[in-house]
Amino acid sequence: MTESDLRQLLEGVRTGAVSATDALQRLKSGPFRTADLGFAQVDHHRRLRQGLGEVIYGESKTIDQILAIVAEAGAAGKPVLITRLQPEKLARLQAEHPAGRAHPAARTFILHAPAPAEGGPGVHHVAIVAAGTSDLPVAEEAAEVCVAMGVPHLRHYDVGVAGIHRLLARVEVLQSATALVVVAGMEGALPSVVAGLLGRPVFAVPTSVGYGASFHGLSALLAMLSSCAPGVTVTNIDNGFSAGFAACQVVRAVQAAAGRSA
Repeated sequence: MTESDLRQLLEGVRTGAVSATDALQRLKSGPFRTADLGFAQVDHHRRLRQGLGEVIYGESKTIDQILAIVAEAGAAGKPVLITRLQPEKLARLQAEHPAGRAHPAARTFILHAPAPAEGGPGVHHVAIVAAGTSDLPVAEEAAEVCVAMGVPHLRHYDVGVAGIHRLLARVEVLQSATALVVVAGMEGALPSVVAGLLGRPVFAVPTSVGYGASFHGLSALLAMLSSCAPGVTVTNIDNGFSAGFAACQVVRAVQAAAGRSA
């Protein structure tokens, strides 16, 4: 059940179109229900609280566990996002749910995926900025979160500081973003530059891309945490999911505020 579903239900009770008994039954079997699968308890209330149902972390689960959770979480026909999938698990999900959205590079699968919404000037959206091509798997994970949440987004790839003219050429369109996910490895300098140029929330993601002294992303992580540019919030190494989710929450809050003032 989404927020709009709940609002519609309450409005039905107010007008008398839905009885209090029927509303209570729907609530009992809806958002406040937790399904116990033995090895997992599926949180059906999370979509109402956070705008996206419980996300399945697939890396350390068996494919049978994933399929069981997907069946329960997706029963209502709402988007279900599974992350960090190995190729064999992704292939099995595709075979079981051929209409789903598989993204091998991002290692994600979305059941009941909405059509991607493209951002741009005049549209509240997330800008996903990646320093180099090697950072794309993490950036694409963030983009797939936007898809699952139905939030418009726009990609800006291969604009790292080694060729800073590529970033500067996009400043005008980047200024139209509501929030930014900035992904970089190596020395992790890109989020500081972006935050210094733009007055928008920046969610920085260090990646494990780099030579030996990068320590599998630790150098980029520490650089981003030490940024002198204000407004940079840093996720864990390679955690495109959390950055994408946080940026989407900003967009959704702004959209809601705009709707209330309209």
